[in-house]
Amino acid sequence: MHLIEDLQWRGMIQDIMPGTKELLEKEMVSGYIGFDPTSDSLHIGSLVPILLLVHLQKAGHKPFALVGGATGMVGDPSGKSEERNLLSEEILQFNQAGVRKQLSKFLDFNSDKPNAAELVNNYDWFKDFSFLHFIRDVGKHITVNYMMAKDSVKKRLEGETGMSFTEFTYQLVQGYDFYWLYQNRNCKLQMGGSDQWGNIVTGTELVRRKAGGEAFAFTCPLITKADGGKFGKTEKGNVWLDPKKTSPYQFYQFWLNASDEDAKKWIKIFTLLSIEEIETLLQQQEAAPHERALQKKLAEELTCFVHSRADYDFAVKASEILFGNATTEILQSLNEEQLLQVMEGVPSIEISRGTLSDGYEMVSFLADTQIFPSKGEARKLWQAGGLSLNKTKISTDKTSVGLSDLLQDKYLLVQKGKKNYYLVKAV
Repeated sequence: MHLIEDLQWRGMIQDIMPGTKELLEKEMVSGYIGFDPTSDSLHIGSLVPILLLVHLQKAGHKPFALVGGATGMVGDPSGKSEERNLLSEEILQFNQAGVRKQLSKFLDFNSDKPNAAELVNNYDWFKDFSFLHFIRDVGKHITVNYMMAKDSVKKRLEGETGMSFTEFTYQLVQGYDFYWLYQNRNCKLQMGGSDQWGNIVTGTELVRRKAGGEAFAFTCPLITKADGGKFGKTEKGNVWLDPKKTSPYQFYQFWLNASDEDAKKWIKIFTLLSIEEIETLLQQQEAAPHERALQKKLAEELTCFVHSRADYDFAVKASEILFGNATTEILQSLNEEQLLQVMEGVPSIEISRGTLSDGYEMVSFLADTQIFPSKGEARKLWQAGGLSLNKTKISTDKTSVGLSDLLQDKYLLVQKGKKNYYLVKAV
């Protein structure tokens, strides 16, 4: 299947310029996507453009990842209801380094290959470009009428906040990126989210009017969730690609908890699985939706792609601890950092280490930590066999909790019923 046909099957193309498919069938094409360095990490909303570059390279074409050191100083108004805060040059440089590092994990930058990926920064060609030169050499080629007709501009002008001159010029700045890459890197294709179509087309116009050349483009749809919630957002905020901002376990859980409807769409968009593999998974899901084959495969593929196989294995082990039949041995095999990753969001309680030295009477321990509102309720569930300590059922023979029960010499995991966990920390 041809690259464009494959991407269309996956639901990854919304707008496409006539002649794009034919160009990609005819020759090795250099194509680029811009990444905005507003943070030192990309989040899962960036995975679609990353995967477009991956697909492009796998099909034998040459991907360029543009880090917007210059455009990041201006701020893209597309899809925004108000102007954002502009970042300092120091923060932008720090963010660019983080984004560069992440992108280099997904694309092959091996310089021996003709279609090796390249990283470029538009600050390199804008830093010495004076304002007078810009309005003379770029501004004269694009009319105000043309710029005003763009949806991103129209919506802001019709709203209460209006639009600053800085934001208004953004499409010219992004358009010049395409022109520069066309002239200096033989880059004929730009890709991006559907909210970028106006900016991208301005670039193709600039190539046509200023260079007399022909440039091409396509965009992918903005990802949505079936329930109307914002994709990539959780109660804790963005799902980041940086493991320090979103742990591999939380990342895994995000995909594992996808709804059936979302999983059917996302398995095509976010994985590199073949059409045959995806069709088989869709059939398995249809036959036995309770087994959640799609969600499990989605979580596996994405966690391995963004993090590593070891992180995926840990995430599965961690999920077993909270939601499955994991044993005390598995729990004890975790180091402190892993244990705290798994227990993020679990109610945490502190007790004095001294209370454990001579053994803390079981019922008193359960009531004093407020795991139960009273000793009577604690005793009742304990005697009914509904309590576990460190994933081991607490029998009535075990009448106290001591220092030897501690995980990592510091923690106790108490489970009440099937789903209620409490992490007790001895300090």
